[in-house]
This record gives sequence, structure tokens and C-alpha cells, in this order.
Amino acid sequence: MNNKYLMSVDIGTQSAKVIIFDLHGHIICQGVERLQKIQVPAPLLAIHPDDDLWDSLKIAFKRVMKAFRYKGLNPNDIAAMGLCVIRCCRTVLKEDGTLAYPVIGWMDKRLNYAYEPSRDYKQVRYVSTSSGYITHRLTGEFKDTCANYIGWWPMDNETLEWSDDPEKWKECNLTRDMVFNVVKPGEELGKLRDDLAEEFGLPLELPVIATAHDKAVEALGAGSLDEGTVLISLGTYIAALTQGQEYVIDSQNYWPFQASIPNRYIYECWGVRLGMWTVSWFRDQFGEAAVAEAENKDIQIEELLGREAERVPPGSEGLVTLHDWAAPPHAEFRKGAMIGFDSRHTRAHMYRSLLEGLAFTLKNHVDKMANELGNPTQRLVVSGGGANSDLFMQILSDIFGVPAQRNEMRGSAAVGCAINAAMAINAFDSYEDAIEHMVNVQDVFAPNLDAHNFYNKLNDGVYSKIQHHLDPLLENLSPLVD
Repeated sequence: MNNKYLMSVDIGTQSAKVIIFDLHGHIICQGVERLQKIQVPAPLLAIHPDDDLWDSLKIAFKRVMKAFRYKGLNPNDIAAMGLCVIRCCRTVLKEDGTLAYPVIGWMDKRLNYAYEPSRDYKQVRYVSTSSGYITHRLTGEFKDTCANYIGWWPMDNETLEWSDDPEKWKECNLTRDMVFNVVKPGEELGKLRDDLAEEFGLPLELPVIATAHDKAVEALGAGSLDEGTVLISLGTYIAALTQGQEYVIDSQNYWPFQASIPNRYIYECWGVRLGMWTVSWFRDQFGEAAVAEAENKDIQIEELLGREAERVPPGSEGLVTLHDWAAPPHAEFRKGAMIGFDSRHTRAHMYRSLLEGLAFTLKNHVDKMANELGNPTQRLVVSGGGANSDLFMQILSDIFGVPAQRNEMRGSAAVGCAINAAMAINAFDSYEDAIEHMVNVQDVFAPNLDAHNFYNKLNDGVYSKIQHHLDPLLENLSPLVD
């Protein structure tokens, strides 16, 4: 089976990616298409415009297969396709499985509540997730993974099946005939439709394999299966999670979710909404001069800003950033803040402070989870495009005080997809065996103990207290401006 390949479909908030791997976790080729900007038709609403997830995915398929054929490789050697689509979205579908309303994004306040019929929804027959919708478009089946139902769904997370409790269905305003059948991660959702196989140049009867929600798939693809390891997933939403063995129903500082390995779980604490988006926001709004300078030096603007910020000492000489650019559902009045400005501060201080604020926020959430679990953090695995930054990797290591690892493949959700697909075709004896073969470590950043001690003082004395003092002011501000 060494000449076989695995295809990963990974649709996130900002792009659709299709990547082909060999059985050693090395990328053969990839196709990427950016999604359209999320639309906000009213405050606290968020939708993916038109049929953007599907339209972008089709372009990504065509790009990856063009690259695959250019290498002279045989499409019939692609053995299976793993499917991972962004979590915490809702789709309302017609009888034929097409959209009755655009895909509702994870930042939409409607997802904080049970499904409700709306005059905006036309001819609704099914209510599903983003992965259920894309599964139907790929296979024609009305199926979905059991591991992407987070929030208002009557899913039994211990049996990995739909609940048999009528009250749960009633609370969710759903009936059994309104939802898809579910399968477990690593099981087949269906075969790729013949017309799509012909359109994209893929094998007939290509099996499409279930994974889980995107953060759980990242955890699998990061290889973070041992106790004390925390995955930091750097994306539009920055998540921090660790592996668990059981479904815990009374946790206080974390949530248990189905893992991308059947009958295992991940534990996830609060993260940072619009986390890496905030860094992009800074680059786009305040980086015009830096863009020109980066072009003159023939480097990316992120590299330029990173080099400048490396010369700024830990703590950004008193400039502190609170990350609430997108408020959490339980405190919609919250907003972001930068405090501590004086005449020393430059764009490099602001950039470093943004990164430090992200790391402080994550550490404070992770510490609460780790204390409740009785399992101290011993290692970080960092996934996502932000892991390319040596500066951010070092800041995370210094603030947490533990080694921070990044793998060869930064987007570990794609690797997790490939692992689920590999298990479905019996390419490996176990998930541990698959991880051993397909997850490749690249760098490990060790903490600087002097920096760690300073960051602890800054966090204990300042950062961890900012929100408490700002909340009353922001509660007064919100009704005036929102």
C-alpha cells in the first residue's frame, strides 16, 4: 500500500483546502481557495454568502488534481478522502439537500439557541451541520459524522448516536426525520458521486470518510495523545484542548467533545474569538508603511513585524492587550483593549503585545482546565499558520513555561483527516501507529526561565486582573455604541 495516497478535505472559516498526502504524512500537492468574507446582515449575525463553502471547495478540488496530474501520478492511487468542515455552524436544507438559507457561521448569535423556524428559511426539510451539508454534496447521502454536533443538538455523546430522550428533541425543536443519519469518525459516509469523480478527475467509488469537528481533527493530526500535552490551535478562533478518555458531564472549566477517534474525547477550555484575525487586523489597518518596507526587503510583512517585535523585551515595555475583539456569548458587552501606552511604544510593541495577550489569555484558561483535571501542562503542540512565527512560538513557550512544538505540517486538521481516512482502509493497525507514521515533528522551542518568571509576575499582578476592572465600564459603554 506504500504507493497509495490519502486526500484531506479541510474547510475552515477562511478557506477550503484539499491536500493529498502519502502514507508518511508528506504533502504531495494541495489546492486552496479562499472563502468570501463572512457577511453580517445584522449585529451578531454571521453567514457564509451564497453557496460559498461548496463553490470554493470545487475550485480547490480542481487545483489539487491539476497539480497531481502535473506530477505524473495516477488518480486511481488515491485510496480514500477524509472530510473535515468547520464546527458550530448550522445549515437548513431543502428536500434535495441544497441550501434553504446560507450556512450560518459559528459567530452567529442564533447558534446560542435551539433551531427556530424563520420566514427567511425557504422550504426547510432538514437541519444539519456544515459537514452534513458538504457530505451530501459530495456523496448524495444524507449522512454526517456523529462528532460535529456541538450545542443545541439531541446527540448522545456517550453512545455516539442520536438521543432516545424525547425531551432533548423537544428542547432542540427538532424531530428525528429532520436530521441526517450519523456514523463514527473513521467510518464511511458514502462514495464520491460519479459526476464529481468525472469532473475532478478522481477515482470512481472513492470512499468519503467521516472525521469529527475541526478542532478534534486538529488534535488527532497534531499527534497530541499523551497526558499533559495541550494543543494550541491558532485560527480565527484560537482553541486550547487536550485528550480525554471519558465524557465528563459536570466539568467547570472545560467542555468535553467527541474526539476524532471513536469513543475518546477531547477537553477544551475557553479560547480566543477572532484570535489570529486580530493579528491580521493589525497588519491590514496599521501596516501600510511596513508593507512597503517588507517589499523592499523581499520578505513577508509578518516576518518583518516579527523581526521588529523580537527586539522588544518581554512585556512590551508595559503595553498590554486584552483580546475581546469578539465578545463571548455570556458577556456580549466586552470589547478589546490596549493599555499602558507611552512615548517608547512603536508598531513593534503593539505587534508583540497582541501576541503576548493571546498567550496570556490562553494560559489563564488552560491553567483552570489543568487544575480541574489534576493534570499539569507539560508540553504544547501548536497548530495553524501562526505556528510559522518563531516569535509567537517562543512567547507561548515562555508564558506557559513548557516546551512548544510545531510539526512539519502546520495545518494539522488536514493530517487528522488523512489519518481517519487511513484507518478506514486499514492502512495502519491503530491510531497510535498512524500518528507514528504520519505526524512529523519539526521544531521544539524551550522556555527562557527569566522571561517565564517575568511573565508570571506580569500576569499575576496585571493581566489576570484587567477584565475584572474593565467589565463595569464596558457594560456602560455597550448600550451607548451598540
